[in-house]
Amino acid sequence: MHVSSQSRSCAFPGVRGGLNLRCCAAVTLAARLIGRGDKICVLLFTCLYIVSYLILTHFKKTAEFVTDDAEDATVNKIVLWLCTFTLSVAVCAVLLLPISILSNEVLLTFPQSYYMQWLNGSLIHGLWNLVFLFSNLSLVFLMPFAYFFTESEGFAGSKKGVMARVYEAAVLLLLLALLVLGIVWVASALLHDNLARKSLYDLWEYYLPYLYSGISLFGVLLLLLCTPFGLSRMFNVTGSLLVKPRLLEDVEDTLSCTTFEEESLSRKLKCGSTCWVKLNMEAMKKEYLTVQSKRIALEMRRKASPWQRNLGYPLAMLMLLALTVMCVLMVCFNVLELLLDETALPRGMEDPHLGMASFSMFGSLGAAVQVVLILYLMVSSVVGFYSSPLFTGLLPRAQDTHLTEIIANCVSLLILSSALPVFSRTLGITRFDLLGDFGRYNWLGNFYIVFLYNMLFAGLTSASLIKTVTWAVQRELIRAFERIQFVQESVKGQEESQVPLGTCRHTALDPSQHTPPLTLHPTQTSGLHRLPLTVSRSTVPFRLLLASGLSKIQ
Repeated sequence: MHVSSQSRSCAFPGVRGGLNLRCCAAVTLAARLIGRGDKICVLLFTCLYIVSYLILTHFKKTAEFVTDDAEDATVNKIVLWLCTFTLSVAVCAVLLLPISILSNEVLLTFPQSYYMQWLNGSLIHGLWNLVFLFSNLSLVFLMPFAYFFTESEGFAGSKKGVMARVYEAAVLLLLLALLVLGIVWVASALLHDNLARKSLYDLWEYYLPYLYSGISLFGVLLLLLCTPFGLSRMFNVTGSLLVKPRLLEDVEDTLSCTTFEEESLSRKLKCGSTCWVKLNMEAMKKEYLTVQSKRIALEMRRKASPWQRNLGYPLAMLMLLALTVMCVLMVCFNVLELLLDETALPRGMEDPHLGMASFSMFGSLGAAVQVVLILYLMVSSVVGFYSSPLFTGLLPRAQDTHLTEIIANCVSLLILSSALPVFSRTLGITRFDLLGDFGRYNWLGNFYIVFLYNMLFAGLTSASLIKTVTWAVQRELIRAFERIQFVQESVKGQEESQVPLGTCRHTALDPSQHTPPLTLHPTQTSGLHRLPLTVSRSTVPFRLLLASGLSKIQ
């Protein structure tokens, strides 16, 4: 049987031809892996783009896209696509550290798996570089262009159309870029003279990283302010979404008050005006819809099961408290490491060696906890951002958010999310070093900045947590004392009003001071038992309460 030289080479690897064949196979496999990595990145970004588009279409104002002017509708659609791209980049930036940490643990668990060959360091490194590039592109070019594009109308004397608005937006963007370039160059000249000279010759290598370093520092400082406030607000937000136990919340009274308020607003909407004042029907309709949705939510909460009522709320509060305390403890431990070891400072890493060792001393469980803490910090920072007095107006509303507000929200979320990897590594939440250009920031190697940042975060978070817990306990104690006082006054009033059967109590009263008996129709007293807790029931006369009870008995 004739055997070819290629077959002999494959059968005997020691031969030079077999070695060449193995090298060719390795190169082919590497090319396939690189192509597969690009496909994975495209697939991931496509999924995030679809999710981001669905989110923005939920919040966008429909009237801006359904208009008689085809030019405005086209411009709004283009701007919405740019905002969707920016939001998808922001979500991808949030997932950078979780994907990297989980990929390392998967490679540790399955080191020789054939199905995990696509998961390697080059894929993760390329993903970090793409996120850094698209973040720069969105912050510096796409979002300013989108804003100028919505506000532009074309140059005077030019032909109207979409392209005229594109030209005007491009010119405004160029002028803004020159202005920012001049400001940053002057700042770099004041701080680093050599860097200022280089930025004139090499714009891409020195200017853009310097600019993005400033943007990242601003994002990290914004996270420092928003995250502690958001960690304290998470308890209130979670408590409003869950059903509290009956000991902490009386759903029946709140539902009764909400029902009365809804009926009152409904009557006002039907009348249209009062005797003296003409009502604002549009504002009242919005208020009516808000009260109606609140009433529906309260009815759903009243129908909650005892397990959901008595176990869901305490477990959620304990979980939030445990995550917050764990974050503070990890930051305190990182402060001690900074004092004892210089290698604890955040630094960049060019070649990630995935699958060599775990980034947590507790193994896979510790890595999973790190991922949960990173996502928890991001959610808390977003909650704190929208709860702060400065940015409350940016909170998006379903089907009622203008396009300029969508642009502002996308820029804000991108700044927060792109600073999240640096934020997590600076606080010591994870030991995964920053990849690519994320680790080239000038201020990362400064011990005093990193140490002061950790101390401020630990102090602000502890203060916010203590304040939230003490205020909650104080509020519940005051509410409990009010209920006890109301019960005591009610019992005392009933004892004083009791008259023995067969006897008549004669009291010498001045006829001028005699008070006629109180007579109320049952329809006027049917809602007295539904008075809210915020109204002190001791202020209601006892005769009125007694008449209400008699009407219910009848």
